[in-house]
Amino acid sequence: MIRESEEPLTPAGRLFIQPETNISVICCFGTHEPLRIDAIKSVIADSMISKHPRLSSILSVDKNGQECWKKTNIDIDRHIIFHNDPIEGAKDDQDAANMFMADLVVSVPFETDKPLWEVHLLISHKCAVIRAHHALGDGISLLSFFLAMCRKADDPERMPTMNPVVVPRRNPGDKAIGGILWRLMKVVWFTVVFVVDFIARLVWVRDEMTVVSGGAGVELWPRKLVTARFLIDDMKIVKKCIPNTVSLLFLKG
Repeated sequence: MIRESEEPLTPAGRLFIQPETNISVICCFGTHEPLRIDAIKSVIADSMISKHPRLSSILSVDKNGQECWKKTNIDIDRHIIFHNDPIEGAKDDQDAANMFMADLVVSVPFETDKPLWEVHLLISHKCAVIRAHHALGDGISLLSFFLAMCRKADDPERMPTMNPVVVPRRNPGDKAIGGILWRLMKVVWFTVVFVVDFIARLVWVRDEMTVVSGGAGVELWPRKLVTARFLIDDMKIVKKCIPNTVSLLFLKG
């Protein structure tokens, strides 16, 4: 029987903690002003980051051998890591952040005796890198969590709101027996087509070898990150052409 302080991992969480699928979510914040260490520690210590049940639990194994989250006390000094020296070989602050994140993805594993998140402060480059294990959540859920911590600029007591998604209404004719049977037939037909296509690709189709094809152990090779810039006007054009869309960009390593 699981105690109140323990919560079993979801099937997805168990998948992400396997060595073959060990994935972390990384986010970088840059500032124009020097980092104020004491203020950053105070804000994180008083925020939902250190109080949320999932973010204040360690990965544990119960007496039945099942992975679970076990509630613990947050030691904020173990989660905020300072890097005072500049990154060697970096052209500028942006390049330094990219080099640091690329190395952080594969070179430094998470310590399992503390919650699986940490904040790296690059003092010389005025940026903060947040790393969280994918077992804590995916990009969307973590983004929703950080959004829930925010407040409106004009009303500090209220959370920010997002435009509601307009769901198109179904045609009343779809509720008829004929419409239901027709939709069921399409589901069965396309399911068979996609399964056959998947099996055929799995058996006969192979990716061609190119100059960027990876070999054995490619997941352990050194990583490199580059920054891509997008014009807001171009993204607005895409949003106008595709109604009810939200532009989100995530970087996972």
